[in-house]
Amino acid sequence: MGEVIALVDYGAGNLHSVENALRKVGAQVKVTADPDVLRAADRIVLPGVGSFGACAAGLRAEKGAIEAMRERVFVGGAPFLGICVGMQLLATRGLEYGETAGLDWIEGEVRLIEPTDTSVKVPHMGWNDVAPTLHAKNHEVIELGEAYFLHSYHFHADSGRDVLAMTDHGGGLVAAVGRDNILGVQFHPEKSQSYGLGILQRFLEWKP
Repeated sequence: MGEVIALVDYGAGNLHSVENALRKVGAQVKVTADPDVLRAADRIVLPGVGSFGACAAGLRAEKGAIEAMRERVFVGGAPFLGICVGMQLLATRGLEYGETAGLDWIEGEVRLIEPTDTSVKVPHMGWNDVAPTLHAKNHEVIELGEAYFLHSYHFHADSGRDVLAMTDHGGGLVAAVGRDNILGVQFHPEKSQSYGLGILQRFLEWKP
């Protein structure tokens, strides 16, 4: 019996493609928002597609899910991965269609992408480089590569120490954040072919 990965189900859009990618790298996945299952999971993955506010509201509507995740991650030490808006929800707040409180697990805010080069279009869509920062030099999951992005808002971390990778789209954008056993990626591993599957495989093996 292997580890159980809880894939949080709160109506977040990319759930089944993430589930399929996790299963492809050998994960035993439980798609759930049940607090008891989340508390017992070996690892937790929070997906997310759409607006910050809608995803935050959807997650908060799942009674006890946030508290169970917090307990399992901060007290139990389970490795956590947030994907796309699931990563953005780690922030203190999001500024999409007004201000919405995030989980505040990694201090910062999610802001509209405002390229310094006006010829660069928003949303940031398509394949782009993922360049680890010096803080991620020995990180077990984040590696240099190319991944698929689709977003109009980006994570602005209060501390550069929490930024694990950057990409460029008319200026630098955060591609990954992390602290201790918490990891978030702005790109979509489930759409990033061999690079993305490698990220998920290493997440399954990660022992922070």
